[in-house]
Amino acid sequence: MNPLLARSFRIPFHEIRAEHVVPAVREALQAAEQELAALIAEPGARTYANTLQRLDALVERLDRVVGPAAHLVTVMDTPALREAYQTVLPEFSAFYARLPLNEGLWRALKAFSETAEARALSGVRRRHLQKTLREFARAGAELPPEQKARVQELQVELSRLHTEFANHTLDATNAFELHLTDEAELAGLPESAQALARASAAAKGLEGWRFTLQLPSYGPFLQYSERRDLRERMYSAYMNRAADGELDNRPLIPRILQVRRELARLLGFANFADFRLEDSMAGTGAAALAFLEDLAERTRPYFAREAAELSAFARDTLGLDELQAWDVAFATERLRRERFDFDEEALRPYFPLERVLTGMFEVARRLFGSVVRERPISEVWHPEVAYYEIHDEASGAHLGSFYADWFPRESKRGGAWMDSFVTGGPRAGGWMPHLGLMVGNFTPPEGQTPALLTHREVETTFHEFGHLLHHCLSRVEVAPRAGTNVPRDWVELPSQIMENWAWEREALDLFARHYQSGEPIPEQLFRRMRATRTFLAAIAQMRQLSFGIADLLLHTHYDPERDGDAVAYVQQILGRYTIRPEFAANHFITTFTHVFTGGYAAGYYSYLWSEMLDADAFTRFQQEGLFSREVGRAYVAAILSRGDSAEPAELFREFMGRDPELTALLARNLGGAEVAPEAV
Repeated sequence: MNPLLARSFRIPFHEIRAEHVVPAVREALQAAEQELAALIAEPGARTYANTLQRLDALVERLDRVVGPAAHLVTVMDTPALREAYQTVLPEFSAFYARLPLNEGLWRALKAFSETAEARALSGVRRRHLQKTLREFARAGAELPPEQKARVQELQVELSRLHTEFANHTLDATNAFELHLTDEAELAGLPESAQALARASAAAKGLEGWRFTLQLPSYGPFLQYSERRDLRERMYSAYMNRAADGELDNRPLIPRILQVRRELARLLGFANFADFRLEDSMAGTGAAALAFLEDLAERTRPYFAREAAELSAFARDTLGLDELQAWDVAFATERLRRERFDFDEEALRPYFPLERVLTGMFEVARRLFGSVVRERPISEVWHPEVAYYEIHDEASGAHLGSFYADWFPRESKRGGAWMDSFVTGGPRAGGWMPHLGLMVGNFTPPEGQTPALLTHREVETTFHEFGHLLHHCLSRVEVAPRAGTNVPRDWVELPSQIMENWAWEREALDLFARHYQSGEPIPEQLFRRMRATRTFLAAIAQMRQLSFGIADLLLHTHYDPERDGDAVAYVQQILGRYTIRPEFAANHFITTFTHVFTGGYAAGYYSYLWSEMLDADAFTRFQQEGLFSREVGRAYVAAILSRGDSAEPAELFREFMGRDPELTALLARNLGGAEVAPEAV
C-alpha cells in the first residue's frame, strides 16, 4: 500500500518516498472528486451530516495525503521529491481553489442553511456554518462563471509562485559558504561557533572552518566576529540571497503582488490586505497599518536614543569610523558586555536541549495539567526526529502527540515552525487525539557535547510549544474551527505568551542547569540576563514594525506604475525605520518567506498585535501566580481549548475580564534596561 494513503494515527514517514507522492495525491484527488459529486447529488433532505460535515470529511482525507508530502519537502528536500511535489501541486491547488467556486456545492450549502436544522444550530456548529458560507462568498462563490474561472487560475498560480519563491530561498541559502583555514580569521568567535564550523567543514571533506547562512552559523558570526571584512561578506551574502541568477526571486515579487491584487479586486475588496484581514481582529489593512504606525511613533524616541548610543559606542569605543549594517549585531553584543558585564555565550552551558524540553514540559504540567513524555518510534523522516505524547494528568486521556525536529540540514528550510497533521475530535468513548510537529534550526550537538542552546533558541522552543499546545489542547468538535485554525493576529498569542516563562527564575530553575555540573544559573548571571531583556529593545521593535509596515503597504498602497520596482519601494520604507536609510539598501525581501510564500501575507503585523495580547494576558499570571493551576486552567478553558469557536476578542475578555490594553507591551519593550553593572 502507498504509505501516503495510510490512515493510521502515526504517519509512516520512514516509508514515504518521492515515487509515492504523485500516485497518492492523484488517488486522493480522485476520491475527493467522487465524494464531492456524491455530496452534491445527495437525494435526501439537506442535513448537517450529509452536507457540511461531509464536506469537512472529504477535505480532511485529502489533507491527510497532501500535508505529509508538503511537510517532507520542507524538511527532507531532494530533487526527486521536489519534482514529484511540483508535478501535483497545480492539481491539488486547483481542487482546493475550485471548492468554493463549485455551483452545485454552493447550492447544497445554501439549501442546508435554509433548513429548520440549520436555523436551530447553536454554538460552534452554528458559527461553522456561518463562517463557511462567508468564506465561500469571500472566495467567489457568487461570481459569474468567467470570473470564477479566473479566481481559480489565480489561486493555482499563487500556489506555484509561493513554492518557487520558497525553493529559491532554500537553494540560495545553501549556495553560499565561507571557508576559512587561517585560525586568525576566527578572532572573537566563541568556541561553540568554531566547533559548529569545524563540524560543517568536516562534513564536506574540508579542512578548517565552514560558515553558512543557516542561522546557527550566521547569527553568531555577525554577533562575535572581530573581522569586519568577513562580517560584511557574510551579511551581504545573507541579505542578498535569491537576488540574481537562476534563483532570482525579484521577478516573482511583482507577479505575486499583481496576482494578489487582481484576486482581491475580483472578490470585491479594495486591496489584498482587506481581503486577508476581513476575518481578523484588526479587520482591515488600514486598521492594522494604523496600529503599527501608532506603535512606531511611540517607539521612535526610544529608537532614536538607542541608535545614537550604539553609533557613538561603535565609533568611540570600538573604533569603527561609522556604524554599518554588518556592525550592528557585533556592536550590540560589545555594548551589552560593557554595560552589563554579560555575554550571551555564558548562558549556553545552562541550556542543554534535553533539559530545556524537560523543563518546558514541566511548566505545561504545572500550569495546565498536561504531561508530556517521549516515546521512541521508528516512523520518522530523519533519525534526529523525536516523538512525544501528551496526556491529561488527572484523567490520563491521550490529548495529542507530536514530532520534534530541531537541527539544521541542507535539505531543510530555515526558521522554526509548528504544524498540524491530525485534528482530533469527539468519538465514541472519548476524544480522538491530535497530531502535530515542532521544527527548529538550532545549534546542534558537537561530539560528546550536547546541543547547547542560546537563550533566544530557548524562547523559540517555548514559542513553538505554545502553538503546539493550542493545537493539542483544543476541544472544539468541528475540526476546521479547532486548534490553530484561527485569525492570524490571534494565533500568535498562545505561542508568544509561553516565551515569558523563559525569563522567569522560578521556571528557569526547572531546567536551566549546567550540562556538566548540574548547577543552576548563578544569581548574578540571571540578573544580568534579565537586565538585558529590554536592552536596545526599541531597535528590535522598530525592525519588526518596519517589516509589518512594508508588508501592509505592499498589499494596500503599492502601485507598480506609480511606485516602480517593488524591491526599491520596500528599501525606501525600511530606510525610515533603520539607524540610517542605507542600512535598507539590500534585497531582504527576496527571501521574506513569511510574506511571499503566503502564510503571513498582509499579516506580518500580527506578531506585534499578538505581542500586545500576550504581554497583557501574562500580567494575570504575574499577579495571581506564575504557576497557578487555577489561572492555567482558566487560560486553557478560555483560549487554548477554544480554537475559533468564538470571536477572539470575546475569548480574551473571558480570560482577562476586559479588552486588551497596550500598557504592558510598552512597559515590557520600552521600559528600558537602565541598570548599572554594579547593580546587577
